Amino acid sequence: MVERKERAQARAKATANAPGPTEIRSHLVRTELLKASVWLGLALLIGACIVLVQPILLIFAAIVMASMLDGGTRLLGRVLPIARGWRLLIVCLTLLAFMIWTMMFAGSQIADQAATLQKVVMSQVERLAGWASDHGMGNLQLDTKTISDNFAGTFGRVTAAVGSVVGAFTSVVMILILGIFIAIEPRLYERGVAWMLPMKNREDFYITTARMGFTLRRLMAGRLLGMLVEGIGTWLACLAVGVPMAALMGLLTGLLAFIPNIGAIVSGALLILVGFSAGTDVGLWAIVIYFIVQTVDGYLIVPMVAKQTVDLAPALVLGAQILFGALLGIMGLFLADPIVAMIKVALEREAERNAAGVKRKTTADT
Repeated sequence: MVERKERAQARAKATANAPGPTEIRSHLVRTELLKASVWLGLALLIGACIVLVQPILLIFAAIVMASMLDGGTRLLGRVLPIARGWRLLIVCLTLLAFMIWTMMFAGSQIADQAATLQKVVMSQVERLAGWASDHGMGNLQLDTKTISDNFAGTFGRVTAAVGSVVGAFTSVVMILILGIFIAIEPRLYERGVAWMLPMKNREDFYITTARMGFTLRRLMAGRLLGMLVEGIGTWLACLAVGVPMAALMGLLTGLLAFIPNIGAIVSGALLILVGFSAGTDVGLWAIVIYFIVQTVDGYLIVPMVAKQTVDLAPALVLGAQILFGALLGIMGLFLADPIVAMIKVALEREAERNAAGVKRKTTADT
């Protein structure tokens, strides 16, 4: 009886320790399933990025905004030794005051000029198309809808988040709010991301993010300086020579200066078309203004900024703008330069790590 009971207990114990129907004993099967799960997870991650591309771009734009606010706070700290929170508040209030001033005092004038800009540009384009037709270059039929459709097709899809005036305003507000929150305590979010990484990778993560922050602050400082110089310079020069809609031309030139290469081409084309609408002499002066402003920005401001930040080749930036513009729309076009700069910093840091590892291995072997 006792033996029978012991045998039953042994069978029960063996059954409890036996593999279940869901346990995979084969090492090969387990390895292949692990590989398949990795590829499936990667595919799901890529799909999620495609679906959530617009929110991701808005978050990155908020990081860019936070870098500008943080850079202004650090710059203000050199002349005003007060707490960081007060300096950030001064920077935010200055930005708010500038936006209110633009809408209240310059808004009416710019709105009136913007109402006539489309008519002036379209009339000049029609004259140019007529001249081309007269010289045997084909019959060009251009209207506002055709140009806008071609423009949107050139720079890829524009999603609903930024596809309307309300959507664009909402996106700008979200970028400002997120940027302010990130600029208030950037270390908090940095530590949160580092907490999700393995312990051995956290030190390298902090070094990489510090370099990215430094590069992004300097890059945006140079961009803001270029926008200020081009905008004010174009406005004053247009006033001096009598180019119509001088305030609007200065505003558009300054805003488009945020986009290297393409922004200068678009602003230059608009400036020249508006200049020739007032006469040949004014149009020639508009060409001179464009080349002077772009020369100052290209040979003084850009080299000065490039020495302090990551030096990006113009062809690389233009190629990234075309790629991101086609894939991600207007937001991708605006953020192509910062994205490329961050990727380059990360690759340079990875190259340093690899070089340090090779050097340590060589030293250990000798």
